[in-house]
Amino acid sequence: MSTVLSAEGFPEEQVRHRARSGAAAVFPAVEHYGSSLLGAVPAGHDPYDLLERARIVPPVFMPERLKKLIDLAREPLYTDVGLDTRVGGFASRLPLYVSAFGSTQVASHDLGEAAGRQAGRLGIPMVIGENVVPVNGYRAAADSAASPLLGRIAAYTAAADDEHGGVVVQQSTEDADAEVWNLVYSDPVSEPLLATGRLAFELKVGQGAKPGLGGLTVLGREAGGRVAEQYAMDAVFGADSDSVLRISSPGTFTEEILRQQIRLMRNNFPRVKVWVKLHPGRDVALAAATAWAAGADSVTVDGAEGGTAWAPTAFLGQVGLPLGECLTRIGRTDHCLLASGRIWEGGRAAKALALGARAVGLGRAALLAVDEDAEAGLVRLAESIALELRLLISSVGKYHANALEADDVLLPADAATASRTG
Repeated sequence: MSTVLSAEGFPEEQVRHRARSGAAAVFPAVEHYGSSLLGAVPAGHDPYDLLERARIVPPVFMPERLKKLIDLAREPLYTDVGLDTRVGGFASRLPLYVSAFGSTQVASHDLGEAAGRQAGRLGIPMVIGENVVPVNGYRAAADSAASPLLGRIAAYTAAADDEHGGVVVQQSTEDADAEVWNLVYSDPVSEPLLATGRLAFELKVGQGAKPGLGGLTVLGREAGGRVAEQYAMDAVFGADSDSVLRISSPGTFTEEILRQQIRLMRNNFPRVKVWVKLHPGRDVALAAATAWAAGADSVTVDGAEGGTAWAPTAFLGQVGLPLGECLTRIGRTDHCLLASGRIWEGGRAAKALALGARAVGLGRAALLAVDEDAEAGLVRLAESIALELRLLISSVGKYHANALEADDVLLPADAATASRTG
């Protein structure tokens, strides 16, 4: 087992177990079958995590199951559940996507490309996070080596077919200064994606780990010096330390600024899909509605549980709306809403889908899975989630991921009351 990555506060071993075992990890260890009595598992420790406190509630009467029975001319099974969907304008084999890793050091080369290859094989979209180009450069120093951004795009494209998935390139303030979208749009490496309608640009308004803040990364002083023209630095670790805090601007948004940014994206890059990523702000419903009205193909809500990079500990436990609260505030919509934040298994994913998400993002879970097995860890993790989704969706008498509804989830009494009165 690799020891490169750790993820304190995240179910790391469970993810690694799934990366090793795939769909078999959905069940208890087979050697205990018939000799152990298995009961309820402990609930999550976060009292504000609505998705952990909610329950999936199958009905007794299932008219959709009857329709499926008539269609199949036999009793339907969980294997009849369809998971293919449209994610931000892309055809996806599963209601999953790989979330942005940004300029996180561990994802800069090998793990980022491994995630790209496996996401391509799975036929699900992959988001490449912000600050990759300002920190690592657009072209590699050696002609024989690929930069992190181009390496991920190339790895994904080589593994994918021409019909499923897609690559999403995120941009923030510093990326705009580096003209990242312009570079990617005109680069030959992007042409196969553009030709098949599988490239999107995502405007980053914020992220769940640091709502209201920009990216924060620890750099050595020498590395910090190389990017000092693009970023501010803060010597929070002491004047004698070799480490400095690299600060990114979060950008400034109003309703009108967001509308204009989206219109500008559509005008300047007519061949790409337009995505918008929101942090879990208290006005998230208004922000999402504003983005869709301006023509965004997809809006991603990153719950306060999300994040793969450096963040102040106060933010991790005390700032931003939990993902479940974001979903209940936005409500179900015909627009494409994507959700990320501590997604690693099918139960949490199914609840998010029932509350309105079209697909859910794998961030830390994806990194841990490819760290466990760079060739197939993410594939196995996705297989285990897919099996759980089919089992859970079938249990409520539905036979497609998009068929889940809010009635399929029982919210805690306090949350349900707030939803009715809010």
